[in-house]
Amino acid sequence: MPFDPKSSDHAPQWRPQLHRRDVLRGGALTAVGLGAAPLLAACGGDSDSPSGSSGAYPLARPDEPVTLPIFDDNQPIESGLEPEKADALRVLNYADYMAPGVMKDFQKKYGAEVQVTPYNNYDEMLTKISAPGAQFDVVFPGPSVMSRMVYGKLLQPFQKSYMTNLTNAWPEYQDPWYDQGSQYSVPYTVYTSGIAYRSDRVSDPTEGYKMLWNPEYSGKMGVLDDAGEALGMAMLAWDITRDINTGDPELINAAKDKLNELIPLGVKVDITQYETIANGKFSVHQSWSGDMIAARWYLAGGATKQDLGYWIPESKADVVIGNDNICIPKSSPSPVLAHTFINSILDNTIAEKNFNWNGYQPPLTKLSAEYLIDGGYITDNLLSAVVVPEDFASGIKFYEQTPAVENLYLAAFQEFQSGGS
Repeated sequence: MPFDPKSSDHAPQWRPQLHRRDVLRGGALTAVGLGAAPLLAACGGDSDSPSGSSGAYPLARPDEPVTLPIFDDNQPIESGLEPEKADALRVLNYADYMAPGVMKDFQKKYGAEVQVTPYNNYDEMLTKISAPGAQFDVVFPGPSVMSRMVYGKLLQPFQKSYMTNLTNAWPEYQDPWYDQGSQYSVPYTVYTSGIAYRSDRVSDPTEGYKMLWNPEYSGKMGVLDDAGEALGMAMLAWDITRDINTGDPELINAAKDKLNELIPLGVKVDITQYETIANGKFSVHQSWSGDMIAARWYLAGGATKQDLGYWIPESKADVVIGNDNICIPKSSPSPVLAHTFINSILDNTIAEKNFNWNGYQPPLTKLSAEYLIDGGYITDNLLSAVVVPEDFASGIKFYEQTPAVENLYLAAFQEFQSGGS
C-alpha cells in the first residue's frame, strides 16, 4: 500500500531532540581545538592560502566545480558483489537525523542492525572517523568538508553500479559542483537558512532577519549555534556583504559587532528551534527550513501548525541554501552493504518516510514541492520552507574554506558567545 504520511503507523507520537548539527562550517573547529587544520596540513595545505585554494587542492565553487581524484591506493570496490553478512552497519551521523523505522526496515531486510555513533559538529566527525582503528560504513559530510576528507583518504569512491537509485535525485545532485560525477557522495537532504517565528506573536515578519534585532522580542529570540550561519546572517541583514564566505577580517568583525547588539536583548544561541518555537519558549529564531517542517511534532501550550512561520528573503538570489551528503568511509568493513544502504535511502518511498520523520527534504524528483504539499506534509503557512531545484542555481551557499579563514569566523563567534567586547 502507498505510504500515508498521516497514518499513526508513521507519524511518531514523540520524537527525541534532533540535535542534527551544532555547526556546519565556521564553528566546525570547536570540538577539539583546530582539528580541521591539521587534516589540511597533512594534505599539504597552506593555511595562509587565499579563499578558493587550500594550497594543496582547489576548493570547489559552483562556478569552479571540482572533480575529486580517485587514488591508486583507494579504488572503488568491484561490482556484482553480494552484501556482507554483517551483524551491524556502523553509521556516523548527527543524532536523530534518520527515521528509526527506516533503520529497522533495513535491519529486517539485510540482518544488520543500523548502529549510529552521533556527533554534534564536523570536527567531532573528523576526529571520530580518523581515530586509529575506527571503522564506519556510512558518514554524512556536507560540501564544506568533502575535499579535505577525500584528499585525506577518509572516504572511498563509489562503485556506481550499486547506486541505481541515484537517478531519482535532482540532476543538480547527480553531478554536483563539489563532487563532479558523484564519485564520493550522494545527496541526503536540502535546506535553506531563514527565520522561524510564531505568527501569533510576531507583528511584522517582513522585517526578515532584522526581527532578531527588534526589542519587541527581547528574551525570546535566538540564533543558530553555528559561526558561519550566524555571522553570515548578520552580513545579509545589515548589507555588510552578500559574500557570506568572505575572508575579509573587517567584514567578519562588522558582522560580529551586529551580533553583539543582540546580547543586551537576551539572545540565546542553540539549535533546538524546532522545539522552542513550537512550544512557545521563543518567538523568533534563526532556523533551518527542515526544523520548521519537523516542528509540528513539538507543538505545545495550545499552539497549532498555523502558528508556525518561516521567513526567507523574497529574492531567491538572496536565500542561503545548503545540503548534506551520504558517503562511505575508506575504513568501512562492509562496503557492499554500505552501498546497498545508501542506495535504499535514495528510494522514493524510503526517502518519503524519512522526510516525514525528520522534516528535511530529500532532493528527489518524485518528492517535488507539489507532491509534498499535496501529501499534507507542508501547510500553506510553511510553503517558504520548501526547496526547489532552481534555488540552487541562484541561492547563496557556504563553501569549503582554508583553516585561516575558518579561524576568523570561529574567533568572532566565540567573542559573541562570551558576551562581546
